[in-house]
Amino acid sequence: QVQLVESGGGLVQPGGSLRLSCVASGSIFSINAMAWYRQAPGKERELVAKIPSFGSTYYADSVKGRFTISRDNAKNTVYLQMNSVKPEDTAVYSCNADVRIRYSDPTLYRYWGQGTQVTVSS
Repeated sequence: QVQLVESGGGLVQPGGSLRLSCVASGSIFSINAMAWYRQAPGKERELVAKIPSFGSTYYADSVKGRFTISRDNAKNTVYLQMNSVKPEDTAVYSCNADVRIRYSDPTLYRYWGQGTQVTVSS
């Protein structure tokens, strides 16, 4: 099995910064793409940022220029640096990872973390 655990959420003032982390552990041969999603109360879950194992990153228009996604492959960890946060960034942030669990099986399995609450308020 594979587990993803997020950390770094909390209360932050508008204009402030926050760094989220998501660590993957368990039966991992390799990790393909990793991503951050968020879901605000009463709204659908939306893709915030995605980073492949190789290639260009993706950002939602609402966070471009403010958020940065990065990863440390040696630590099976993905980060989300959130700068110049706004009240509309308030949501539960969850990460996912597309994981190859063994060499003999090329299938990518998607795993999710439980989520971490980010609240932007003065």
